[in-house]
Amino acid sequence: MKITKSKNIILSNPETKTFLADAFYAETDKKLPLVIFVHGYKGYKDWGAWNLMAENFAEAGFFFVKFNFSHNGTTVDNPENFADLEAFGNNNYSKELSDLNFVIDHFAKDSKIDNQKIVLIGHSRGGGISIIKTCEDERINGLVTLASVDTLERFPTKEKFEEWKETGVYYVENGRTKQQMPHYYQFFEDFKNDEHRFDVERSMEMAKAHVLIIHGTSDESVSVKNAEHLHILNPTSELYLIENANHTFGAKEPWEEDDLPKDLKEVVEKCIEFVNTKIVID
Repeated sequence: MKITKSKNIILSNPETKTFLADAFYAETDKKLPLVIFVHGYKGYKDWGAWNLMAENFAEAGFFFVKFNFSHNGTTVDNPENFADLEAFGNNNYSKELSDLNFVIDHFAKDSKIDNQKIVLIGHSRGGGISIIKTCEDERINGLVTLASVDTLERFPTKEKFEEWKETGVYYVENGRTKQQMPHYYQFFEDFKNDEHRFDVERSMEMAKAHVLIIHGTSDESVSVKNAEHLHILNPTSELYLIENANHTFGAKEPWEEDDLPKDLKEVVEKCIEFVNTKIVID
């Protein structure tokens, strides 16, 4: 089976700016379910083992898309580095939801796609964005959260918040690159302007799609309690915990091995089983 890997497709969202997407799929006459991967905070489409994950989904019979949010700090010319910290600082939830909608619109029109079978897989903050989008968009039949947050109300402590409001910017160090990543105060203002829309708990309660919640019990960034809370909010969802798995399910940047890390392999196998059972056959 020939797998096509269409890398760095240029998408121009008039509401934000130009960004890149990848599509991995098997060459077949059959229309394929569309699976869209949504990266998290300080993430990007080529991070770690995401390319290997994409190949696995394509080999399993899905049209798999991953993309860079337009303001995630990468650029069209430099998609694997945070080359545009100004864009990163000007990111917000409205822009991310706009980009995700643009990606769905773009690929759902593809003749290779069965647009009655659309699934979002969101990692970390991308999980929160995916939950909101699933609530808003009836085209989405399936939702998988990977190490997802249960709220987007994640801001600095009171003391730092006052400083942020006063100066207009606060910085977070990227542990891997050691860059000082700016966050402009507009990020909080955007959240407050549309707080009801950005309510992950409400969205999870109202989501009508099939939902799978996956989390590692040793997640160092987002507590497993987030997953348990999401499951309580949507009792028809399936909760799948991976013992001792960390926030990225064993993957790291760079990932130089030919195979997926053990925990991420389990994640991918569980996702494929879930989509086949709940969306493809349903």
